[in-house]
Amino acid sequence: MNDQRSTPDLDPPRMRRSQGQIVVARALWYTKPDQAELRTERLAPPAPGEARVATEFSAISRGTERLVAKGEVPQSEWSRMRAPLQAGSFSFPVKYGYSAAGIVTAGSDTMLGRRVFALHPHQDYFQAAEESLVAIPDAIPSRRAVLAANMETALNAHWDAGTAPGDRIAVIGAGVVGLLVAYLARRIAGTAVTLVDIDPARASYAKALGLAFATPNDLPPDNRIVFHTSATEAGLNAAIGACIFEGKVIEMSWYGTRPVTINLGAAFHSRRLQIISSQVGHVAPSHRGHIKHRDRLERAMALLDDPALDVLVADTVAFTELPKSLSDIWSSPGLPPVVSY
Repeated sequence: MNDQRSTPDLDPPRMRRSQGQIVVARALWYTKPDQAELRTERLAPPAPGEARVATEFSAISRGTERLVAKGEVPQSEWSRMRAPLQAGSFSFPVKYGYSAAGIVTAGSDTMLGRRVFALHPHQDYFQAAEESLVAIPDAIPSRRAVLAANMETALNAHWDAGTAPGDRIAVIGAGVVGLLVAYLARRIAGTAVTLVDIDPARASYAKALGLAFATPNDLPPDNRIVFHTSATEAGLNAAIGACIFEGKVIEMSWYGTRPVTINLGAAFHSRRLQIISSQVGHVAPSHRGHIKHRDRLERAMALLDDPALDVLVADTVAFTELPKSLSDIWSSPGLPPVVSY
């Protein structure tokens, strides 16, 4: 599908179909560990205050979404880990996801024809409260806009860390979130940023974003802040070892049901290190008094106004092929593809 920007006749056949009284939509449901299927549902005409969206692209999370797909969400977290527009419940069956971009095909006159982002699962047509939709600026293609949820996570992590000009920073884990954390860090004046991953092939993404790259053996040891996004025990221990005196490790990984052993012996206490959990479900304490969730998401969206970020959404999988493609997506060494509709 061509990534048009903001014309109301983006895809006339889909527009005409969606403007009918009832639409039969298809959505991805996780039904059992490592099993998924497309299910249909009937969408009644949008109620007042609601909009119907024809999805153009959605993004796959290889972190949280993979754990959901494998049934590895601990029961203690079932309520806290619900996505904003999730259907079903943990463990299965569940319709899960939170990064969709599309065009409004039914709703109020002010919304009709606008491109929007929603924290919605993978579904070709969906309805949501208009107040939950975030407008996509004209300068940002819909394909890139699906990075908004991950950019929001990265932005919140920097607020948790208190990143400042001149800081020396390492980011361990060159997935989408780690790349966006490093990208934001590099934009802060005077910072020295190193992106670290066990896969040397990830250096190409770092180069595209103007970032220094290192494998764990070459990880600089003198960082005031180390962001950890690899979701591995080895990565977290490497992060601890890469901090200066009174440095911070910002732990952004979620391990689901897996226990993790970390080394708090040796010089951990004498160096007065901090390990800080950063999770996007809450606005960072430093900003919570004046920034709401929607404000943060809008700011994250605005930060996507850079064509260099298109390298993170270069690959595509068709929505109709998604159920049978997920196993390969979870195990692939590359970044996850964007879902096209």
